[in-house]
Parts: sequence; structure tokens; C-alpha cells
Amino acid sequence: MAIDQATAGLLEQLIASGAPPLHEMNAKDARGVMALLRGDAPPGPDMAEIREQRVKASGGSVPVRVFVPDSQPRSVIVYYHGGGWVIGSVEDYDATTRLLAQRTGSVVVSVDYRLAPEYRFPVAVDDSWAALLWANERIEELAGARVPLIVAGDSAGGNLAAIMAQRAKAAGGPAIALQVLVYPVTDCDLDTTSYLDPANQLLLSRESMVWFWDHYAPEPEARVHPDASPLRQVDLKDLPPAVVLTAEHDPLRDEGELYATRLVQAGVPVRHQRFDGQMHGFFTMNHVLPGADAAMDYVTAAIDDQLAGDRAKA
Repeated sequence: MAIDQATAGLLEQLIASGAPPLHEMNAKDARGVMALLRGDAPPGPDMAEIREQRVKASGGSVPVRVFVPDSQPRSVIVYYHGGGWVIGSVEDYDATTRLLAQRTGSVVVSVDYRLAPEYRFPVAVDDSWAALLWANERIEELAGARVPLIVAGDSAGGNLAAIMAQRAKAAGGPAIALQVLVYPVTDCDLDTTSYLDPANQLLLSRESMVWFWDHYAPEPEARVHPDASPLRQVDLKDLPPAVVLTAEHDPLRDEGELYATRLVQAGVPVRHQRFDGQMHGFFTMNHVLPGADAAMDYVTAAIDDQLAGDRAKA
């Protein structure tokens, strides 16, 4: 189906703004695009507490923003923002992560991993791992009890969340209860059917993904490493259950769905939905796109089900 009316209207506004395509910008200017997309969006829901922390990582430290909901926390979600490893920040995702914390009744640790091209692959991966270990070590402090640990992210953040699940398995921990992957980058193949479909060249295009990969991992041998392209991991057995969301009009659609399929083939429980009429990026636009509300409902229900199952096993 065609993109929905709300999405078409948003794209018309972006065209009218006169902003050049992402792949024609430098990284600094491109980072302003996220602020443009936020526009005058309302802030997210109030939290019981918001903490600004720094996590030690290789060669420096990484800011994290911790959102504590009003209700007794049921889990700790470590969230990795999208933006092609080049743009995006915890500030850009403030409203989304607040909403996720409120809707799921979970502490959300939003990770401000270092960005390319200033910090190329694998810095974002190492930062993400440091933040995950930090959160795992402090679950009782953050949530008041030893609650389940979840990794989540969208786009490049979905890539990092998938890689964190793989790395935790390889390292023998932390124990991850669920991985939530929202239109994740799972591979460096830029010539899939969804990449080449003219109908999918919208907010994210093949050209902009070329631009992102060139900034993040310019060397071909780096791109095919499972820490950059988790779909290239040979063994996907015994990974945490997964929730995978894809968008119909998204260059990343096919690789996200292929990753979900490979997880199923490896015996991993998977819950997947393709959101028809939606483009890449819709998940964070709850202030303008009804599809974002439907996606948050889907993620919330999946986390509810997982946490209910964990309680039943306890």
C-alpha cells in the first residue's frame, strides 16, 4: 500500500522546508535534521526521576540519561537511539524514551554513544556494551529490585541492540530477557529489493544509507564483521527472544525481516510485525504519525507479555 496520509503530509512539510538531502550535508549540519524533525513536538510524560550519568568506556566516557517512571519499575530497558551512527542523541529521543518508560513501567537507560565520523566503528559498539554492563551492575539501584534487563533500539540503535544480545551470549552475560529491534540495520548489503525500490526512497534512502556507512565503517572488511552487520553472525541459537518491527516503505525492511526469519530458524522466539503504509523513522514520531502510536502499543504489549511470562516461570 502507499504511505499513509499523515506520512505524506510530513514529507511535504520537509520538502517545503528546503533542507537538502541528508547525503548532501556534512555530519555537523545533518545532526540538525533531528531537531528539525522534532519541531515543536510536545515533551514526553513526566517522570518520577531523571538522572544524568556518565559511563566509563574505552578512551573516554559515555553520557546516559536514566528515566524512572512513577510506577514500581518492572524492568530496565537499555535503549540505543537511531541516526545511522552519525546523528541522533539522547536529547533527540527524550520524548520517545519518556513515553517508553511510562508505557512499559520500566526504567529506561538512554545511551548517548559516540558518533561517527569522529568515532568510527567499533566505538559505538564498545560504548553500547559499556552502558549495558553499567546498567546490569546497577539494576537493583535503578529499579529497586532485580528486575529483567531488556535491550532496545531503532535503526542504527536496533543494530546496536541486536549486537548487544549477541555479545552478551558470547560473554556468558548479562542475562537479557528480550531484544526489541525497531527497523534495525542488520547488514551492509545496499542492493536488496527494499533498498532498490523507488517507493522506499523517503525520509531514509539508499543514498543516505551509503552516506551513513561511509561515515561509520568505510572499510569493506569492517562492514561485514558481525559487530557491524549482525545478520552475518553464523550462530544465532540461544539468543534472547526478539521483537522485530519493520516498515513497509523502508530500505531496511528486507534485512530486518531476514534477521527475524534467521532468528526463528535458530529456534529463537520472535514476534514480528510489518507496519503497512509506514516509512523508516515513524516509531519516534508519535506527535505527528498515528502509526507511531500503533508501534508503541505493539512494543508495550510485547514487553508486557514477556514480563508476564518471566513472572510465571519464577
